[in-house]
Amino acid sequence: MATRRSKAAQLKADGRFWLTLDGKNFLGRGRVELLQRIRETGSISKAAREMKMSYKAAWDAVDAMNAAWQSPLVESGPAGSRLTEDAERLIAAFQAAEAEHAAFMARLAGTLPARAA
Repeated sequence: MATRRSKAAQLKADGRFWLTLDGKNFLGRGRVELLQRIRETGSISKAAREMKMSYKAAWDAVDAMNAAWQSPLVESGPAGSRLTEDAERLIAAFQAAEAEHAAFMARLAGTLPARAA
């Protein structure tokens, strides 16, 4: 019985990008999206709703980031929530670093062997 051979398949490097702080995951794509949505909506609860996450999960993420950074990234009050300058700088740094990571992963993929046909 003949076996089916598939066309050549390229190996791919895969990995998610995180910024760590004191050895712990600090800022990843989901948290950056949460911060951006807080910026857009002016509200942690609206940002959470848009991301289909609970308010508690969003608040816990904001609280964890604020505590780890040791100064607020999100400030909240009766009029809503807003990002601090530190948060804006971290978002920009994350996006630049993530773009470099993606470029590296693409270059790495080009060096990996293909499966024989």
